Amino acid sequence: MLLGIAATTSPKVLARSSGLSVIADSGSGFLETAAGEDLYLEVVLNGNPTGKIGHFVRDGARFHASAETLRQLGFRMSAETQGLVELTGLPRVQVDYNSAAQRLDITATADLIDQYATVLNARTSTIPQPTASPGLLLNYDLYGTRDNRNNTSVSAYTELRAFSSWGVLSNTALSRWNDSNAPGASSDTVRLDTTFSRSFVNQAVTLGLGDLISGGLDWTRPTRLGGIQLRRNFALQPELITFPVPAFYGQANLPSTVDLYINGLKQYSSDVPAGPFELNTVPIVNGSGQAQVVVTDGLGRQSTIAFPFYTTNQLLRKGLSDYSVEAGFIREDYGVDSFSYASDPAVSATYRVGVTDRLTLAGHAETVSGLTAGGAGAVMAVGQAGVINASYAASRDHGTSGHQTGLGYNWRNERFNFSVDTLRTSGDYRDIATRYGRSPPSRSDRALLGLSLGEAGSLGVNYVALEYPGEPRSRYGSAYYSKRLGPRTSLNLSVNQNLEDHDDRSVYLSFSMSLDNRVSASVSAQHSPNGNLAAVDVNKSINSDGGFGWRLRAQDGDNQSGGLAEVGYRGQHSDVRAGVQSFNSNTYGYADLSGAVVLMDKQFFVARRIDDAFAVISTDGVANVPVMRENRPMGITNKRGGLLVTSLNAYQRNKLSIDPMGLPADVDITRVNAEVVPSDRAGTLVRFGIQPIQAASVILHGADGEPIPVGSSVTLQGSSAPPMVVGYDGIVYLEGLGANNVLDVQTAQGQCRAQFDYQHKAKAVPMIGPLVCNEATP
Repeated sequence: MLLGIAATTSPKVLARSSGLSVIADSGSGFLETAAGEDLYLEVVLNGNPTGKIGHFVRDGARFHASAETLRQLGFRMSAETQGLVELTGLPRVQVDYNSAAQRLDITATADLIDQYATVLNARTSTIPQPTASPGLLLNYDLYGTRDNRNNTSVSAYTELRAFSSWGVLSNTALSRWNDSNAPGASSDTVRLDTTFSRSFVNQAVTLGLGDLISGGLDWTRPTRLGGIQLRRNFALQPELITFPVPAFYGQANLPSTVDLYINGLKQYSSDVPAGPFELNTVPIVNGSGQAQVVVTDGLGRQSTIAFPFYTTNQLLRKGLSDYSVEAGFIREDYGVDSFSYASDPAVSATYRVGVTDRLTLAGHAETVSGLTAGGAGAVMAVGQAGVINASYAASRDHGTSGHQTGLGYNWRNERFNFSVDTLRTSGDYRDIATRYGRSPPSRSDRALLGLSLGEAGSLGVNYVALEYPGEPRSRYGSAYYSKRLGPRTSLNLSVNQNLEDHDDRSVYLSFSMSLDNRVSASVSAQHSPNGNLAAVDVNKSINSDGGFGWRLRAQDGDNQSGGLAEVGYRGQHSDVRAGVQSFNSNTYGYADLSGAVVLMDKQFFVARRIDDAFAVISTDGVANVPVMRENRPMGITNKRGGLLVTSLNAYQRNKLSIDPMGLPADVDITRVNAEVVPSDRAGTLVRFGIQPIQAASVILHGADGEPIPVGSSVTLQGSSAPPMVVGYDGIVYLEGLGANNVLDVQTAQGQCRAQFDYQHKAKAVPMIGPLVCNEATP
C-alpha cells in the first residue's frame, strides 16, 4: 500500500483509497518552506497503527513535522511549541522510515505521549432482551403414606402459573386428605401464595403484586404480606458483577500479551497494544487472594507484577444501589388459612448503596399501626484485613421504645475463614414481625473458625448463643473434622455441645466410600441424649438426566432400630419415589410423584417439575426432528412438530438448534440455530421457519437427445424466482412448481421450451424426465 508521495498527489485521495484519515494540520505552512522531501506517511506509534496519515518533511535521516501534527498523534507538546519540530531531535524518540510501505514507525517513551488506556476483560455485551410467549404451566407434587395401623394420608402441592410478555401470574396451594382410625377421614385445601410479577430488564427492577416477602438486611426480619412491592433484581442481568473486583493498571511499551493468574491459576489472557491498559480481574475468589499479571512483549521479554486483593459479595461496587419498597397487609396464619390478613396497612423500605468500592451503606424503615422502626448500617472492607459490618436501629410503639445494635467481622482466604457477629436489643425494641409474632432476640451471638489443612483434611469450630425476652438463654458449641482417606473414601467427625446443659451432647462419626456406577456406601455411629445409634447406608444416586436409583438403610440403637428401602426413577415426564420404612414397631410405606404439565402453542406437554425458564420448539408440523441445546441432544419433535426444552438459563443467551438432516427433502428452512433469551419461570416459543415446497429435479435433453449443456439457464414461466442453472447430465433443480409447468431454456445455441405436469409427493423431491426441450415457437 503506497501512502507516501510528493505534494503532486492529494492526500485526501490517498486517505479514501486506504481507509485512513489525514491529520488536519493548521501548521502545515511551516512545512511548505522547509527544505527536503515532502511526504504524506502512514503513522505507527509504539507498534500501534494510528489509522492516520501525517505530513512530514524528510531531510536525509531526519524527519520534521509541525507541532500540531505531533499533538494530534498524542505527543505532549507545550502551548509555546509552534512551527517545525525535528522528531529525531526529541529525547527518547526513535524513527524508522519504511519507504516500501511508505510508513513512519515512531517509538517514544510513555512520558512523552498521551494514549487512551486499553480496558481488558471488560464486559461490553449488551443486556439481552428476554421473550415470553403466552402459556400455562401446572407443577404438581403428590405424596401419600399408609402405616401398619391403616392410617392413610395424601397431600398435593400445586403451582398454577400463567405467563406472557406482560409477566407471570402464579398461585400455589396445598391440599391434604387424611383417613385415620380416629376420628376418621378429613380433608382441606389451603391457598399459599398468589403473585403477579413483571420485570424490567434494563433497569434491573421487578414489580410484584399479591403475596410477597418484604426485603431486608442481615439485621432486619422479613415478613409476609399481601400488597405491592418494587425491588431491585440483579438476577435480571446475570452478567452484572455487583461487588467490587480488583483492577490492575499497567503500561506496555510495545504490543504485548497480558496474562492474569489468580492464586497461581491462569484465568485470563489477551493481547494489548502499546500504551497504558486496565485489567479487570475475574471474580472467582471470595476473600483474600493473590494476583499476578505477566506482560510479555513482542521481543519475548517478560515483566511480572504481583498484588494482593480482597473481594466480598457483602459490598456493592461504587455507584450501584439495591432497594426494596413494599406496602400492604401482613399475612397471618400462613399455611393454615387461605385469606387471613391483618387489618392495618404496613409499609417497609430497604436501601443499599456502594459509596466507594470499600464502603457500602444501608438503611431500613418500617411502620404499621403506630409502630415505627428504622435504622442504618454499614459494611466496610479494611484493606486486606477483612470486612467489618455495623448497624443501629430504633423503634417506637405507642410510647415504648427500644434499640438494636449489631457488629460483626469476617475474613477468609483459600485455606482459612473466620467470622464473628453479635446482634443485641435493649429496652422494648420491636419491629413489624413483633406485632404479629415473636419478638426479636435480645441477644444473638455467632462465631465461626474454619481451616483447610490440605491433604490432612479440614476442621472448624463454631459458637451460637440465642436469648429471647422472658426465655432461658441457649448456647451451643460445635466442632467438625473431615478428611479424604483416598480418592473414594472420606471420614467425618462432628461434636455438638449444649453449653447450658453439660449432659446434652451429640457426637457423630461416619465413614463414606464411593463405588462404581454412582453407588456409595457409608457406616455411621451417633451418640445423643436419646441414646446410641449405628447405621449402614447404601444408595445409588439418580442421574440428573434420568434413570433409576435406590437406597437401603439399616440401623440399630436405643429405641431406634429398623431400616428402610427406597427406589426412585427420574423419567422424561416425571420423578417417582416409593419406599417402606420400619422403626421399632412403626411401619409405613410412602410414594411421591412430581412433574409438570405445560400448555403452549395449542399443545400439551408433560415434563419434570419446572422451576426456571423453558422453551417450546416448533418445526411447523414436521415430526421426529432432532433438537439440541448447546450441541447437546434434547429430544425429537412430536407428531405435531413440538418439543418442550426445560432448564434454560433465564435472562441469558441459550443456543438451540435443530438437525437439518432430520428434515424431509421437500421443505425450506429459514434457520437451524436460534439464540433464545427466556424470562424466569416462563416459556418462549421458538420457530425455525420450516415451510413445505413444491420442488423437483428435472432432466432436460435437447431435440438431438443429448443433455442440455452445463451452465444453461432455465426460467419457470409465471414464477418470480431468478433463472436456475443447468448442472451435469442436464439436471436442474426447480422450486415453486404448479400442476402444469412450462420451462424456457437458454443455451449457447439458442432457446428451447419444455413442458411437464407435477404432482407433489410428501417428504420427497422427485426426479422428472428426461424431457425434450424443443425449439421455442414465437
